[in-house]
Amino acid sequence: MSELIFVRHGQASFGEDSYDKLSQLGIEQVRILARHWQQTGEQFDFLYSGTLQRQKETAAELMSLVKNNQVEPIEHSWLNEYNADPLIQIYLRSHSVNEGLDPKLSWPIREESLFQRIFEAATSKWIRDELEPSDQDREFEQWSKFRERVHSVLDELMAKHRSGSRVLISTSGGVIAMALQRVLQFPDEQVISINWMVHNSSVTRIKYGNGKISLTQFNSLPHLERKGLNHLVTYR
Repeated sequence: MSELIFVRHGQASFGEDSYDKLSQLGIEQVRILARHWQQTGEQFDFLYSGTLQRQKETAAELMSLVKNNQVEPIEHSWLNEYNADPLIQIYLRSHSVNEGLDPKLSWPIREESLFQRIFEAATSKWIRDELEPSDQDREFEQWSKFRERVHSVLDELMAKHRSGSRVLISTSGGVIAMALQRVLQFPDEQVISINWMVHNSSVTRIKYGNGKISLTQFNSLPHLERKGLNHLVTYR
């Protein structure tokens, strides 16, 4: 059996001018994971990463665990997270008044509880194809397109890496949740619910071979399950 090992990137920089970079805590999370795997003798045959900065920074910290001659992560844009910004902006433009929100709400939203409330409402409408993008929303991605690209890259990697390969993937919570849908066949609404559950720097494993595919580990934090490290467990 071969194996895909997904790592959600370390904590990004929520509330900063650029979200798409690891915070200092996020760097620490990933370095502790790398040290844990070095201590337990984990090695991987290949390392893939999305092209987002937070994913690439995470992959760079894990590069030493790859045992072949690969010198840098293989980047694949289909491993990128969906872009939440246009979802939220379209939602605010169309639904803010009905939801009792200021349509001119400053962007980016820095209050975490307000962001989560709006994010949940926007993704709910996104899944049901109830957002109405305009020509200016060039970075908007339909839910069906997001699902298709994640399922496709999962199939591509499984077809390419066989014969007991262990493939490490640095990506994001939405991609991990959508990959699980491909394995477990649960409905779209559950994808976002699972997305919100995925911890920063957590490990999810999928085994495949002989026409079979199965989830063997989800959202695991073996590197942080020690006394004194609880402050490093984060969702955002």
